[in-house]
Amino acid sequence: MNMNDVYERGLVLLGCGKMGSAMLQGWLGNGMPVTSVWIIDPNPSDWVLGLVADGLHLNTDLPAAPAIVLVAVKPQMMAQALPTLTPLGNGSTLFISVAAGTPMSFYETTLGADTPVVRAMPNTPAAVLRGITALIGNDNTGKAEVALAETLLQAVGQTVQLDHEAQIDAVTGVSGSGPAYVFLMIEAMAAAGVAQGLAPELAMKLAKATVGGAGQLAEMADDDPAQLRVNVTSPQGTTAAALEVLMDADAGLTPLMVKAVAASADRSRELSK
Repeated sequence: MNMNDVYERGLVLLGCGKMGSAMLQGWLGNGMPVTSVWIIDPNPSDWVLGLVADGLHLNTDLPAAPAIVLVAVKPQMMAQALPTLTPLGNGSTLFISVAAGTPMSFYETTLGADTPVVRAMPNTPAAVLRGITALIGNDNTGKAEVALAETLLQAVGQTVQLDHEAQIDAVTGVSGSGPAYVFLMIEAMAAAGVAQGLAPELAMKLAKATVGGAGQLAEMADDDPAQLRVNVTSPQGTTAAALEVLMDADAGLTPLMVKAVAASADRSRELSK
């Protein structure tokens, strides 16, 4: 199976909220014909409604055997939404799930034990094509199916393949929930700047640009983040004074982050039961 099969047989989006829309925007930008896309969503956005005039299929009958069904509904809607696609199970249609907390076993139970399923955990920077998605296929998928899923998900950023489905929970804690940690850091840095006498707008602009720039530098530089940190830390200097607080072994950022990621991963495990 390849992208030409997707264009010919069709791709179904079950749910087209922020994540589904980000992916669809990436696919259309990469040359997918809008006429190859079917969307099932009770509350489509104005953008999705606008695509109907160009040939998008919205809440209409589905192809008999679409190449892909990408499941992007909220976890609490899953038990209601997925059974409507049972006729497509146990066949050649590849199901790709980006729904948090829904294990592959749920798809196999609902759709049929022979259904090919890829489970993926994207994150919200997908909206600006800077996401990262971790994925793994079930026993009914081969290298071609997983590669196709990667190709689709790379429309909104980077991808990594996992060895075991259980790793999804740790991924959720690091990159799935992780953007929120970074947004909180921006808020905290800006608030700290205000406490030191800066105007709120100025402090926020400095914090946003610093976190965004440092993130890009970390991705692009040959040095690892630890070395980049050392590079900007003069002995007894201003950065060293701040890092003395942030790198405290008991109350610093690292032990706090370990607890935060563990809490997210634990909740992910709970949701999957």
